Amino acid sequence: MNWNTNEFIWLDWLILAVGIIAIVFAIYYAIKKDKEKMKGADSQDYLFGKGEPWYIIGAAIFAANIGSEHLVGLAGTGAKDGVGMAHWEMQGWMILILGWLFVPFYQLLNNKLGRIITMPEFLKFRYTKRTGSWLSIITLIAYVLTKVSVTAFTGGIFFEYLLGIPFWYGALGLIAITAVFTVFGGMKGVMTLSAIQTPILIIGSFLVLFLGLSMLGDGNIAAGWSEMMRVCDAAHDGFGTTHMFHTDPADPMYPQFPGYVVFLGASIIGFWYWCTDQHIVQRVLGQTKGEDNRDVMKRARRGTIAAGYFKLLPVFMFLIPGMIAYALSLKTGSGIEMDITNTHDTDGAYAMMVKNILPAGVKGIVTIGFICALVASLAAFFNSCATLFTEDFYKPMKQGMSESHYVFVGRVATVVVVLLGLAWMPVMMSMGNLYSYLQDIQSLIAPAMVAVFTLGIFSKRITPKAGEVGLIGGFLIGMLRLLTNVLTGSGKNVMEGAFWENTTWFWQTNWLIFEVWLLVFIIVMMFVVSMFTKKPSAEQIAAITFTKDYKRSIRESWGIWDIVATLGVIALCGAFYAYFW
Repeated sequence: MNWNTNEFIWLDWLILAVGIIAIVFAIYYAIKKDKEKMKGADSQDYLFGKGEPWYIIGAAIFAANIGSEHLVGLAGTGAKDGVGMAHWEMQGWMILILGWLFVPFYQLLNNKLGRIITMPEFLKFRYTKRTGSWLSIITLIAYVLTKVSVTAFTGGIFFEYLLGIPFWYGALGLIAITAVFTVFGGMKGVMTLSAIQTPILIIGSFLVLFLGLSMLGDGNIAAGWSEMMRVCDAAHDGFGTTHMFHTDPADPMYPQFPGYVVFLGASIIGFWYWCTDQHIVQRVLGQTKGEDNRDVMKRARRGTIAAGYFKLLPVFMFLIPGMIAYALSLKTGSGIEMDITNTHDTDGAYAMMVKNILPAGVKGIVTIGFICALVASLAAFFNSCATLFTEDFYKPMKQGMSESHYVFVGRVATVVVVLLGLAWMPVMMSMGNLYSYLQDIQSLIAPAMVAVFTLGIFSKRITPKAGEVGLIGGFLIGMLRLLTNVLTGSGKNVMEGAFWENTTWFWQTNWLIFEVWLLVFIIVMMFVVSMFTKKPSAEQIAAITFTKDYKRSIRESWGIWDIVATLGVIALCGAFYAYFW
């Protein structure tokens, strides 16, 4: 048998089939074991899960993050633009902010309301009911634009390049499998699947990394790294793709990544995603009823620290292999063919690496991990959709219904979001490289979220009306920019007419610069509105005010090793920036 074949053979298919069956039984056992705990549970238990150990939380956060766009988009942007997009992956330090700073606030409000809250509920309590409802709408729209559509697309691309399955068959098949999984698994199933796939994904991806470097260096990994750096340094007219910052206006990458503003833009998106997104926060808020605050915060903080270390891995798991794929495409006999100007080819970089680099049998094992990652990621979105719609829309309108009814309604809402995501896919596919598209969309949503959550928690001067205006106004401006992106090909098309000529500052401004100025505008607007509107009530202020006892419980929830582990994450992020500066 040829172990180095670049095709899926019977051994790979056998391993894939056996592996999937084994995972199904493992998840079934985990759910059955948890059944006694779930007796008498309500819809919140189904949607949020219970308190999980810190290492499970860390693995779940990691899996939720890498399950979709990274498998295809991050490797694709690595092949096309090198480390230019690595800023969005060097966000381990940002996850720490969630555990150290935001979890105590969220837990405080949990105590005041007597139950686990959603992010819209936080805004309803701090600002107005309309603010919370709009966050639910924004989040569901974001899922359509950046979650469901992107994950389905990545599944289609991955299966097409790796298994030869037609694109739409792969995308729709992933949706169908995930739907069945979500119905029977709930949040417990998602957490279990995340824990299973994480080690497979990490080990398999590093095999791709090292074997790819070995092939590039003719058997020498160090030589392969040097060759990758040499080839990528020569790319883009000699300006190279091995630099995090592109400060020369003559650099072909400067229009997309203009100097040092890229770090600020990436941080704004990271702040929104890691600290305020229901998809992530949901994983750290799970807890057993009546559990001590110190235990909740300790587990959540350590889970985010673990996720901080995990977050550093995708650069080496996906982005660097994308750069290797580009270098191998220029090497005779590698089996990898890639047109760097074809976004479909670059987005297929990672699948081509798995197919051509890994030996027979290992392909099957690694593919199991990738399928699990895609399903876990998409299933988590499904659960979050159900949570948001049920808790923030349906329950207030239809009170007194059975818990099974609320769960059913949540599932119906999820189906609607999925259909909208599939309908958006053709538009998304016309807007360039997957990962660049994703960050572009997020840059239009993040500023309003960052402004409203940050000022709502840290400023007692911001009024309820200011929060409402900031969120709605910021989001509508972002969506207007998205509309112009669709009409103008993200500012690349030549647009004629007085309207387009007089608004170039709006639709042609670099997406990162636009993001920064939008955040500044929203913050200023919120302070101005606060000067002329009613101050927040004493109850609203009390919701974000720590008592002495609560401050003491926060302090007692961390120790010296939490600090040491936190500094380790920061040091590793700094080392990466220093190397690829």
